[in-house]
Amino acid sequence: MRIARFSTGEGVAFGVVEGGPGEEFVSTVAGHPFNQVQFTGERYPLAEVRLLSPMLPSKVIAIGRNYAAHAEELGNDVPEEPLIFLKPSTSVIGHGEPIAYPTSLSDRVDFEGELAVVIGRLCREVPVERVKDVVFGYTCANDVTARDLQKKDVQFTRAKGFDTFCPLGPWIQTDLDPSDLALTTTVNGEVRQSGRTSQLINDIPALVAYVSAVMTLIPGDVILTGTPAGVGPLQVGDEVGVTVEGIGTLTNKVVSRD
Repeated sequence: MRIARFSTGEGVAFGVVEGGPGEEFVSTVAGHPFNQVQFTGERYPLAEVRLLSPMLPSKVIAIGRNYAAHAEELGNDVPEEPLIFLKPSTSVIGHGEPIAYPTSLSDRVDFEGELAVVIGRLCREVPVERVKDVVFGYTCANDVTARDLQKKDVQFTRAKGFDTFCPLGPWIQTDLDPSDLALTTTVNGEVRQSGRTSQLINDIPALVAYVSAVMTLIPGDVILTGTPAGVGPLQVGDEVGVTVEGIGTLTNKVVSRD
């Protein structure tokens, strides 16, 4: 299923996106979709609703340098263990919402297209063999990064924590094998990143097990799995798209925050 969170102008709800390209509609579900999905009977053409971030996570846990070629392009060694950092919940936006470039604070803001894992159950210390039981689904993500501030600060909090620096969407795909998916990032229609999730140094079961050994995960929490090579700068006015095979395309325009 494709689970979306959307606004009709009169309220916010979750729904299941159905139908083919150009004829898609969203069927509203009652409450949260983590348990048995119950439809309310309300349906809307997808083009007539506004897609929001598919979840409002309590935390976003991101994984750095999880593609060898990306670590190399930035002159970094591949870490011996997953390198984790947090992005605040206030950095999350949805498909179609603008990325706000903090032009007074940064001269270099980069895109980083990623596959994101959405947690579906309260869990901690999850063994690798049970990870599939706690994963709700997958979505597209952009780990937007003020690269100059990352280099200046050494640690990642400020560089990756600005409001709007974590686009997620357009929806969550619950029926997906994430082991070998194509991941592509475009800027103004030009391909800048092209990789596959099979190139991950630490795969998704390993990442969920590692992160959950450190902190409790709750439904809706998001793990960003890392970005392939090809990251680069964004400019005000650019449109960036992150496409993951089997999910769809997350698109956001860049605007000035100042």
